[in-house]
Amino acid sequence: MTVVVENLTKRFRRGAETVTALDDVTLVLNPGELTVAAGPSGSGKTTLLSIIAGFETADAGAVRFESPLPVGADPLAMTWRDLAFVPQALALLDELTVRENVEMPALLDPSALRGEPAEELLERFEIGHLADRYPSMTSGGEQQRTAVARALRLHPPLLLGDEPTGHQDRGRIDLVLGILRGHAYAGNVVLISSHDEAVISMADRVVTLADGRLVSDKRTGVSR
Repeated sequence: MTVVVENLTKRFRRGAETVTALDDVTLVLNPGELTVAAGPSGSGKTTLLSIIAGFETADAGAVRFESPLPVGADPLAMTWRDLAFVPQALALLDELTVRENVEMPALLDPSALRGEPAEELLERFEIGHLADRYPSMTSGGEQQRTAVARALRLHPPLLLGDEPTGHQDRGRIDLVLGILRGHAYAGNVVLISSHDEAVISMADRVVTLADGRLVSDKRTGVSR
């Protein structure tokens, strides 16, 4: 899959003020590289991810998805097999165990045949020993790794993450990014947001936003 972002503009009303969250942003996201959307809080990172995911609608511009999905595919019609999102709020279900949360995409889409077993994902994210606990019985970092594991369950060609390492210590940042990089190198599109220099330094490509505008788009030369 290739994701084409064309001239995205998004404005919000804040009282009597109009805030421009995105201002004519254009970029192409290709499979095979870990891309980080960088920039300070309020720069437009979350809005960019939310529009690509179909959670918000742009005021102008468009997002197109090309092969293997039909050109012009509607993100609202996609399933976990096509697009997975890791929100900052994590959105884990408190009534399900860690294992059941990770398994949820396969339960919602039982026709899905591909993907990595939940048990293997739990071990890779170093939370296998927590499989039968409920999210409330685990730490913030463990919950975040559960959410990332859930996003990978069906091996989606597009994975978006809004600060998916924000609750991790340095060693676990390396762990999570290593797994996300592996997913990208398997031929998938991975776009995550961050303002953490430790995350940015591990990216293959960094797209930097400031006041809603794309001010830099650089490939870093990080070695595989």
